[in-house]
Amino acid sequence: MMGFSTEPILIWFVLGYGLLMIVLGFIYSKKVESNEDFILAGKSLGPVVLMGTLLATWVGSGSVTGGQNSLAYSFGLWPAIGYMIPSIIGIGTIYIISSKIRNYGKYTVAEILEMKYGKVASYIAAVIIILAFVGIVSYQYQGLAYVLHVSTGISVELGTIIAAVIIILLATMGGLMSVAPTDALSAFLITIALIIAVPVSIAVAGGWDSIVSHVPDTHLEPMGTLSFMQILGFYIPMLFLLLGDQNIYQRLASSKDNKVTRVGTIGWVVGLLIVTPLISLLAFIARSIFPKIEPGMALIALTSQLPIVIGGVLIAALTAFITKTGNSYLLSAATSVLYDLFGENFKHKHENKMLMMTRILVPVLGVIAFMLTMYFPSVLSVQMYAYTVYGAGITPALLAVFIYPKVTKLAGLASMAVGLVATLFWEFVFVQSTGINSALISVPLAIIVLVVVTLFTSKGGSQSELETTH
Repeated sequence: MMGFSTEPILIWFVLGYGLLMIVLGFIYSKKVESNEDFILAGKSLGPVVLMGTLLATWVGSGSVTGGQNSLAYSFGLWPAIGYMIPSIIGIGTIYIISSKIRNYGKYTVAEILEMKYGKVASYIAAVIIILAFVGIVSYQYQGLAYVLHVSTGISVELGTIIAAVIIILLATMGGLMSVAPTDALSAFLITIALIIAVPVSIAVAGGWDSIVSHVPDTHLEPMGTLSFMQILGFYIPMLFLLLGDQNIYQRLASSKDNKVTRVGTIGWVVGLLIVTPLISLLAFIARSIFPKIEPGMALIALTSQLPIVIGGVLIAALTAFITKTGNSYLLSAATSVLYDLFGENFKHKHENKMLMMTRILVPVLGVIAFMLTMYFPSVLSVQMYAYTVYGAGITPALLAVFIYPKVTKLAGLASMAVGLVATLFWEFVFVQSTGINSALISVPLAIIVLVVVTLFTSKGGSQSELETTH
C-alpha cells in the first residue's frame, strides 16, 4: 500500500477534456472585442455561469492539492472539513455587500482603493496583488504537474514546465469571456465526479473500517494533530483572501445585474458545502492507501485506484479546476499590472492597444510564477504565504471602504503598508523558528492600525467622503 502505479489511460481523459476547454476557449474568444469583454466578460454572465465560475475559481488547486486535501492527509479529517467555515463566513459577508461591489463597476480592487485612499493605495495594492497572485499561479503548475505524473509517469519537474505552458496559453487566448463558461462546465463536472468517487473509493479501500485502521488514530480527532492556534493559522489566511479577492470581485462585476449576483452567490455556497467535505474524505481515504506520498498528491493519486471511467472523469475535472484557477489568477495579476501600475500611460491609447498589452503581460507573469515553484517546500506553504500577503495587505483597507465609512485616507494606507511588511518580515524571519503562521500576526496588526489611525486622524475634517459611481 506504499506506492502507486501510473495509469497511462488517464491521460486520454485529461487530453480530451483539455481539447474541449481549448475549443470552447477559442469559440468564446471570438466574442472578445474590447478590454471590458476580456476582463469583465462584457458584464454578461448569467446566474448558472456565475455560480460555476465562482466555485471553480475558489476551489482550484488550493483545494485539490493544498487546503482541505493536504489538511485531511497530513493532520486529520475534521480540520479539513472545517476548512469551509472561513469560506462560508467570507461568502456571507460578500453576499451582503455584493451589490455595492458591482455598482463600483471597476476592473480591479486597486481602483476601488484608489477612489478612497488616493493613487498611492493603488500602487501598494498592485504590488501586493502581484506578490500574492503569482504565488497562487505557481502552485497551480505544481497541481497540474502531479496530474501528469500520475497519468503518464513523467517527472514532476517536467510536468511543471508543461503545466506552465498550458495555463499561460489558455489565459492568453480569451480572458474572462472564455474563462467563465469553461469554469462553469468544470465546476459541475467535478461536483458530480466527487459525489460518485466517494462511495467507490471507500469500497476500493476495503470499507470504512479498513480505512480507519490504516490511518493514525489522531486523524479522526476533532482537531486532528493540530492545536487551536495552528488551525486558526490555516483558516484566517483563507478568510481574509476571500473577503478581498479581486478574482471574486471581478466576477461579481461581470454579472448581468444584482439579482444574478445574489443567485450566483447562493449557488456558490451550496456547491462549496458539497465539494469541501468530499475532497476532505477522498484525501483521508488516500492517506490509508498511500501513507508515504507527498500530501499535495493525495487526491490525484487516488484517481489511479478507481474504476477507469470514474478515475478518468475525476482527474479530468481536477485538471480543469487547476487550469481554471491558474487562468483566473494569471489574468487578474496581468490586469492589475496594466491598470494599476501603468494605467496612466494607457489612458489615451486605443482599446486594442490595452488588449494587446494585457495579452503580453499574461505570459511574462506566468514565467515569474514558474520560477517561484522552485522556492517553496510544499503547496500548503506557498498557499499560506500568498493568502496572507493579500489578506493582511489589502482586505482590511478594502472592506473598510464598504463597511467603515469613517476610515481615513492615512489609515487605509498605513493598514496596507503594515499588513504587507509584517507578513513578509514574519514569513522570512520568524515563521520557521516559531511555527506560527504570519496571518496570526499581520492581519490583527493591519486591522488595529486601520482603526487607531482613523481615530487619530478623523477629527480634523481631512476625511473626504467617498463618491460612489452608479
